[in-house]
This record gives sequence, structure tokens and C-alpha cells, in this order.
Amino acid sequence: MAHVIDTQSGELLDNLPVDTRPRYAAFTPNGTQLWVSSEMRGSVTVFETASRKLLGKIDFAPLGDQVQPVGIAFARDGRRAYVALGRGNKVAEVDTVSRHILRSFGVGARAWHLALSPDERRLFTANGLSGDMSIVDLATGKARAVQLGGKPWGVAVSR
Repeated sequence: MAHVIDTQSGELLDNLPVDTRPRYAAFTPNGTQLWVSSEMRGSVTVFETASRKLLGKIDFAPLGDQVQPVGIAFARDGRRAYVALGRGNKVAEVDTVSRHILRSFGVGARAWHLALSPDERRLFTANGLSGDMSIVDLATGKARAVQLGGKPWGVAVSR
């Protein structure tokens, strides 16, 4: 479940059914949609924010049997979403209107979270099991790794 809570009163407004083991929730830049990743099912569930109506699901299984969606990042214009696919060692680029997977990028082991560069030309992923950060050139689709050590979980980019 994803729970909708009134931040002023603390009141539970709704419970939104999502697939198994939800890991991350993100609003589109214009705030009209809520995307919730479900690690175990390999999906992202999309809701219309105002009505909380289910708009659809994105199934990442075609990208491999190990995909486990975790982090989500949106382009500023809201037309693209990038989804870290955990054990799948990939990131998927999704058209937010059609909700179709456009392409995927190979990254380090267990990509958990991600962020776009300020110019949106590069995508950074924190790869927990390979102990590195991938930098994906979105024009070419090529990735390179920067060794960090440990088990990086997240990445933040300053605008």
C-alpha cells in the first residue's frame, strides 16, 4: 500500500494498492501523478494525484528477470522518467505520457537511486553492491563508473 496522509491534520486519507514491496514514491514535476515503485513485482504503479485514480502500471519484466524498481527521477519537463532497476543492474527510461519503456542503460550492480545532472545530459546512479556510481551519457547511452567503496545508496545533484 501507498498511504495518502493529510500533512496538516495527520489524518489518513486513502490507501492506494500497489504491487509487492513498495520502495519509492515520486510526484511528476507538475504534481499531477504519483509513481510508486514495487521492488518484488518489478513494476511502477501510476496514480492521478487529485482523484487518486489508478492510471496504470509499468512492467519492467521484459528487461530481465532480476529487475527490481527502486528509485525514480523525472526530467524537469516531466516527459521522461528514469527508474533504477536494482538487481537488474540497469536504469530504464520511460515516456511518462504513454508509460512505455523507451530504452535501458547498463549500470553497476544494484542501482538503488539516481539523479539527473542540472543540464539533464547525464544520469547518476548509486550502485550498492558494486560500490560505485555510474554516470550515463544520455545522448550516447554509454555509462562509466566512479569507484566509491562501501555500499552507496543514494545520489543528490545540486541545481
